[in-house]
Amino acid sequence: MALEPKPRDFPRIRGAVTFYQVSSIITGVLLLALCAEVLIKYGFGYELELGGPAGFLGFVPRDTVTAVNLSTGILIVHGWFYVVYLFADFRLWSLMRWPFSRFIVIALGGVVPLLSFFLEARFSREVRAYLAAREADAATTVTVESAEAAQ
Repeated sequence: MALEPKPRDFPRIRGAVTFYQVSSIITGVLLLALCAEVLIKYGFGYELELGGPAGFLGFVPRDTVTAVNLSTGILIVHGWFYVVYLFADFRLWSLMRWPFSRFIVIALGGVVPLLSFFLEARFSREVRAYLAAREADAATTVTVESAEAAQ
């Protein structure tokens, strides 16, 4: 028999799925920005610079950045948000009592471009449907028990 979430954890699961959704979208967007940055840097030989001689925001040849290197900034920010994404993944995974393989699949969403968007939609929908079904079952059980008690 598979483990199931406890009814007392349902409010925490709702918070966890919301946190997962937000972190998933942010991590996915940053991963796409990182992929674009890597393509521009290694494919075309330019880096993104903030506040340098090229203006407020400009592309400069690789390794010639004199101001703030946004290419490195995107890399760092994505790395930290991936840590937040993993925490959100762990929180949702542990509250839902899923198998470890599902944790790994969700974790891949932060390193495979576009995957986080698909996983976020699928798992959020799955969790919300599960909670709705369990709450409907609980409401039906309470109604039946109160009807039996009234007789």
